[in-house]
Amino acid sequence: MRAPRFWYAADGGWSARLLTPAAALYARATARRLRQPGWHAPIPVLCCGNLTAGGAGKTTLVLDLATRLIARGRRVHILTRGYGRRRAGLLRVDPTRHDATDVGDEALLLAALAPTHVSADRVAGARAALAEGADCLLMDDGFQNPGLFQDMRLLVIDGASGFGNGHVIPAGPLREPVATGAARAHAAILIGDDHAGALTHLPGHLPILHASLAMQDATPLLAGRPAIAFAGIGRPEKFFDGLRRQGIAPAACIPFADHHPYTPRDLHRLRDLATVHGAALLTTPKDAARLPTNMRAQVLSIGVGLAWTDPAAPERLLDQWLAGRPETSTS
Repeated sequence: MRAPRFWYAADGGWSARLLTPAAALYARATARRLRQPGWHAPIPVLCCGNLTAGGAGKTTLVLDLATRLIARGRRVHILTRGYGRRRAGLLRVDPTRHDATDVGDEALLLAALAPTHVSADRVAGARAALAEGADCLLMDDGFQNPGLFQDMRLLVIDGASGFGNGHVIPAGPLREPVATGAARAHAAILIGDDHAGALTHLPGHLPILHASLAMQDATPLLAGRPAIAFAGIGRPEKFFDGLRRQGIAPAACIPFADHHPYTPRDLHRLRDLATVHGAALLTTPKDAARLPTNMRAQVLSIGVGLAWTDPAAPERLLDQWLAGRPETSTS
């Protein structure tokens, strides 16, 4: 589903005010759940989470940190809920056997880099990883999941959308109030410029690391052809804007809801548009994972990574986490 527009209006307007009582109940339920003690794994656990519903760049951050840990020789395993999957229970992701309907699109991207376990029960995922020899764990999401104790919690913030209208679900996009969530974070990762003023809502002592999305250069892949861009991510505009920054002006930009399951009708529409414009179809790796196998060959997938303002900052963060000192400031 797409987020309601009032979630990102200045104050949410009358819609947010009407939903304030329901938002208070949601916040209390979250706070009550978070008071439950979590299981302490015998290896370090790092959570990349956020305070809002929808994408903020968590998976991109997990991929970045996992790459760094692998380069250090660590046996990192990744835990994720597997959003959008139809198969329940605990699964070790196998990209040769599973598709997005089995494990979710993000899990497929993560499993291409490191062993990945999907489960709503993070403790079950952690135990499975331990049994396979993991020596550290990265959680993609789970900031509000207390089942598994997190030695370090990173708060990921999309600079363009920030914390929306500042209200808790359903009055706004927040999973919990900013103050309570930020109080549990060991550091915040701001992705992109702070257009929404999110940093003004964070405590002054919280270390802030800055990064921006670095998209793969699509120009050589297009070879002079026009493009039809489509994306079903938290904010499709991030993908479209990234193409424009490369000097690519797509003939059409087609947004879909986050984790949208592409139907035959969707695919027919996209192919028709490409034929009419003599264009190449461009999308994100996350979207490509949800396409039928025979369609993927007809689509160009444009990857994205993180460019850190201080390239040494994420390494210092990992040093502190692995040394058991997550409270140490990185600034």
